[in-house]
Formats: sequence, C-alpha cells, structure tokens
Amino acid sequence: MNKSAKSIITEIKQFVKKHNLDSLADVALFLLITLAIHYLWHYWAKHLHYVPLNEFMSDAQKWMANGVFRQGIWFVQNVLGIELRIVQESNAMYFNNDTYMFINRSCSGLKQIMQFVVLMMVFPGPWKRKLWFIPLGAVIVHFINLFRVIGLSVVLVTKPIYWSFSHDYIFKPLFYLVIFLLWVWWVDKVSKKKKAKIEKAT
Repeated sequence: MNKSAKSIITEIKQFVKKHNLDSLADVALFLLITLAIHYLWHYWAKHLHYVPLNEFMSDAQKWMANGVFRQGIWFVQNVLGIELRIVQESNAMYFNNDTYMFINRSCSGLKQIMQFVVLMMVFPGPWKRKLWFIPLGAVIVHFINLFRVIGLSVVLVTKPIYWSFSHDYIFKPLFYLVIFLLWVWWVDKVSKKKKAKIEKAT
C-alpha cells in the first residue's frame, strides 16, 4: 500500500473517531460486504454454475433442501396437526385445500448460511470467538429457514391468496434481518469486551 492510500485511510479513521461515527462505519461496512457477497454469489451461480464446486454445491443444496423438507413436514403434521400429502421425489407438499408447495434447491438456505459465514470471516474480529459464533449463527439461520417453510405452509392452508406476498416480502427479508441481528450481536459483544480490556489496562 502506498503512502497516499495509507494517509487517506488514516484520515478516514481519524474523522470517524472524531465525530463518533464508529457505529455508522460498521453498518456501512456490513452493507458493503453483504451486497458484495450477494452479487458475487449471484454471478457465480448464474454465469459460472458454481465452478469449480458445481457438483459439491449441487449435492449440498439437494441435501439441505431434503433436510428442510423432512423437518418441515414433521412439524406441520405432528405439531400443527395440518393434514397433507407428500411426494418425496420432488419435495412437494399437497394440502387439503388444493394448494401445494415445492421445496427446491433454492429453498435450502445454503446461500444465506454461506453469506453469513463469509460475512463473519471477512468482518474484523478475533478468530477465537468466530470459531464458536459462526457455527452458532449458521444453525440459527437454518432454523429461520425451517420457520420460513412452516410459516409458508400455514399461509397456504389459511390464507393462500397471501402466499406470494409472504414469500417475497416477509419471509425472504427475514433471512437478512436475522443475519443483521446476529452481526449486531457480534459487534456489540466484541466491542464491549475490547472496551473492558482497555479500561482494565488503564
């Protein structure tokens, strides 16, 4: 890195510190990383077909979609008591009111889990804590995806006219809201610990 670039970075850091913009700078960095991951993933999937991991990604998406399908069916039938007919080969749920839903590979939640994992790997912070926080966050994102499938099943049975709206404008944004809240938890936890260490040292 040349001197001019270093001086610009130093000036930005001083400006942020002077005007107490640390939180705003963190949010801006979060948005930048999240958008970069989203569009890079989209390009990798659509134009490169997951090369060089195409077979692995295909198998991983299929395995995760099957898992969400089985777990969702169990909850819908045994906890909510909703009657349905299933077609295992196509991950399809058919309900008694002539509505149906497919759990395809794009419903696996793999993209959102990978977005969270990459975000946490790239975002500044101690790796010692990332080693437990990243797996925990990935599990939480998976359960949010399961909640999404269950919620959409309930919408299909009770208010099928609102299914598309619920899918696109409620449950899909929920993924990113949860990722954001996990990130807030991470930043808040790390900054508090760092602050406590500094206060101890002084």
